[in-house]
Amino acid sequence: MTKVKLLNLLVFLGITLLGCGLSKSGMEPADPSAPAFDSAGKVAAWVKMWNTYDLSQVDELFVQDDRLTYFSSEREGAIIGIEAVREHHRDFGFVEGGKSQGSRLWVEDLHTKDLGSAAIVTGIWYFQRPTGPRQRGPLTFVYVRDEDVFRLVHLNFGNYLDE
Repeated sequence: MTKVKLLNLLVFLGITLLGCGLSKSGMEPADPSAPAFDSAGKVAAWVKMWNTYDLSQVDELFVQDDRLTYFSSEREGAIIGIEAVREHHRDFGFVEGGKSQGSRLWVEDLHTKDLGSAAIVTGIWYFQRPTGPRQRGPLTFVYVRDEDVFRLVHLNFGNYLDE
């Protein structure tokens, strides 16, 4: 089995188990009194990070270990772990404290499945540079409750073909 197929299987199994409403340990039910997942706020924070190219926001938004998986629309293969995700963002020009790039990213058509200890968000991302064609494609975000805060544990971006 290839590494990518194995990774996809592991992500599928992880999402399936999270969908059962289990806590981080997997042994007891998730806390029903915990606050509901705020998909609009979480996605807005991720969009702000991209629009400001603020590398310092990566640690606020993502889990801080090798549970993190990321499929970019810009390169093949899985990006695994927080260090690799930080480097991926540096490759795009992200810097501590952010900077202005003149480009704009936004997300539309959000759909959220709140599973208690996890949440799955899907939507369509759009990206426009000051010059050139607009890019767009589907996205999937998986969040897990990490120390009572929802953080991204998996991201998957695709590209729609030009019309």
